[in-house]
Order: sequence, then C-alpha cells, then structure tokens
Amino acid sequence: MSKIDITELFAAGAHFGHKTSRWHPKMAQYIHSKKDGIHVIDLGKTVEQLELATDFIENIVASGKQVLLVGTKRQAQEPIKKAAEATKMPFVTERWLGGMLTNRSTIGGRVKYLKKLEEDMASGKLESKYNKLEVQRFQEEIDQMNVLFGGIKHMLQLPAAVFVTDVLHDANAVREARKLHIPVVAIIDTNADPSNIEYPIPANDDAIKSIQKITDYITEAIQLGAGKAAKKQAKADEEQKTQEAKKEEK
Repeated sequence: MSKIDITELFAAGAHFGHKTSRWHPKMAQYIHSKKDGIHVIDLGKTVEQLELATDFIENIVASGKQVLLVGTKRQAQEPIKKAAEATKMPFVTERWLGGMLTNRSTIGGRVKYLKKLEEDMASGKLESKYNKLEVQRFQEEIDQMNVLFGGIKHMLQLPAAVFVTDVLHDANAVREARKLHIPVVAIIDTNADPSNIEYPIPANDDAIKSIQKITDYITEAIQLGAGKAAKKQAKADEEQKTQEAKKEEK
C-alpha cells in the first residue's frame, strides 16, 4: 500500500467538517479546531484511521473475500462506480433496498430472475417467442432491474466488509451490516457517530474530491489484496499440479 499523503487529503478538502452547531460529541477526538463556525478535522487522525482501514480491506480481499462498496448520495455515486469497475467488487449507488443483506433469499430471487432475463435476451429466446413490443418491454425491465440490482448481481455470498461513504445517508446499509456482524469501513464527518463503525475514517463526506481521494485509497487496498489472493491461488494450483504429476509417476 502506498503511503497515505496528508497533503493530498488537504488539497481534496477532507479536513472541512460541518458547522459547529451540527457536530456529534463523539467526533471530538478527530476534530483539530474550529474556523468560521466550521469544525476542522485533524488530518493526522484521518491518516491513522485510513491506514488501519486500508490494511483491513487489503487483508480481507487477500483472503479471497468481497467488499461491498456503498455510496448512494449523488456526490459518491461516480467514485463508487469507478472503484467497483476497477476492482470488480459489488456495489450499490442507487437506492438501498431493504433486505439487500438481511433478506438474501428475496433479493437473491430477484437477481436470479434478472440474470435469467439477460440470458434469454442474449440467446434470442425472448425474440423467438415474443413480438417486438413485448421484447422491448422485457429490455426495459432488464434495464430497470439493473439500476437496482446490477451492482450486486455477481455478489455470490455476503460480503466480508462494507465500505460506506456516508453513514447517515446510507444508514440502512450500516444497520443491516451491523445486524449481520459485518465490519463497516466508513467515511465519518463531524456530524456522525463513529462509535458503531469498526473502521471510521474522519473526513469530509460531502465534497466529491474528498470522497474520491479516500475511495482511491480503498480501491488501491482492494487491488493489492486481490493481487495477493491471485498469487496465493496460483501457488496452490502449482502445488496441486506437482502432486498430481507425482501420483502419475508412481
């Protein structure tokens, strides 16, 4: 993992908190000072917490597990989509549907239906059975379902961790993760409670540049973990081949 650069966090405006009147007292440990009625976040603490978070994420992915990336707020949607595209991790950038984690049977059923529709559309099965208008309606249904479920349709099991860009805006995602004892890594602004988050990252959760910069570090951690997982798998495959070759010699 590359060294976290405090100057880059500063340039991204990660130190700007909310108005002092909107603060959460449990964020006191991460606040440096006040300026013009705004709390200023201690970026030294941000670096410390971000290092802990990225180490955790890297180890999770190195073990072959997935991290669910969540950012449904407008400013977070693009950074999360970019991170998901770069890492092939599941993500949610539209509305969080109740039960995405806690009601896997129902959500899984909808995802399975979506995949079946996509398979039938790609194979020409729908086109051979229905007229053009009906096929168009199936395509519209596929598009609508992909908005809601597209980011999680390749999430084969519950994630080992959830990364959230705003714990207040995506409180339902945090709530479901906690209910299932899934560790949460999250950006925590000065108006939020960090005590229920396993890996809180104190930073501005409204500025696009701040969200992007922190998400970039999370992305790098995932990629490093994935590289370790790939090496581990390659080594296991090689050992298996060696064992099979020895058996054949006997």
